[in-house]
Amino acid sequence: MNIKITGCGSYIPTRIVSNKDFARHIFLDENGSPLQYTNEVVANKFKQITGIEERRYVEENLVTSDIAFFAAEKAVADAGIDKETIDYIILAHNFGNVKEGAIQSDILPSLAARVKHSLGIKNTKCVAYDILFGCPGWIEGVIQAQAYIKAGMAKRCLVVGAETLSRVVDPHDRDSMIYSDGAGATVIEATDEEGGILSHETASFTYEEAYFLFFGNSYNQEHDADVRYIKMHGRKIYEFALNQVPLAMKECLDKSGISINDLKKVIIHQANEKMDEAIINRFYKLYDQTPPERVMPMCIQKLGNSSVATIPTLYDMLIKGEMENQELNKGDVILFASVGGGMNINAITYRI
Repeated sequence: MNIKITGCGSYIPTRIVSNKDFARHIFLDENGSPLQYTNEVVANKFKQITGIEERRYVEENLVTSDIAFFAAEKAVADAGIDKETIDYIILAHNFGNVKEGAIQSDILPSLAARVKHSLGIKNTKCVAYDILFGCPGWIEGVIQAQAYIKAGMAKRCLVVGAETLSRVVDPHDRDSMIYSDGAGATVIEATDEEGGILSHETASFTYEEAYFLFFGNSYNQEHDADVRYIKMHGRKIYEFALNQVPLAMKECLDKSGISINDLKKVIIHQANEKMDEAIINRFYKLYDQTPPERVMPMCIQKLGNSSVATIPTLYDMLIKGEMENQELNKGDVILFASVGGGMNINAITYRI
């Protein structure tokens, strides 16, 4: 028995927000003082570091559970399964449903329960729950699905990653330009086909690193002090990721018994182009090699950082041949890897 992704789907919002759309924002530093350079300079430097030219935001009438449902519906159809045979729905997110203009998150009922409801699943044995695991949430959901299947507790799981970060960003913080919205979903099941999950690795760094990402006040000191926004210590995250993520990726790949030379693609969380490039270089350096050309597909340039949605969205695009100069074929070995709030790191070695 092998455990494979048998169907996938994604929802990419239609609302495009380019770097130029931030031209009229009033960006402040953490002390509330205006930045010493123009928004054009901010945008140009931002693009050089992150690679992001534009990002996607959901329409005003949509929330996270809506786009999670859109992606889930596509994944179920792609797998060609009866939705009533799903044993678990595992939905990774971090901020719940935040309506346009609202300051409160809604997670009652859970987003997974809402997706099950929207799918019209009547089977009460289909267990739906959410996980909060930072950006690596979708990968962790897949690892949990594998564990259920291996333990004989399930045959088929639906794992979703969805987020609407545009609803929790501080408009006065230039880091807000990184974040975006999106959803990706996959059906995970036991199959007699070759391939599937070969190994996995997870670690939580909380002793010194727990609050590298956190909820904090707006940089505009006139804003309500009780309203919080996503904040990060960017330099600390960058250094942490470069030191720890390549090691976790190597542990995962080594456990699979697969040679680095047989690795076709690394599908890494789309967090920051420069950071991801540095991670991939350090990962290959651990094997005294340099990364092959096009080994790390990137969609952050046009889609931004949608947290838990970046990896399943990217995988869906690759599988369906929607990325220029990139392809995946049956038998290819890929490595999923992510890092994010917690601080959590995880990885999966997977044969298509």
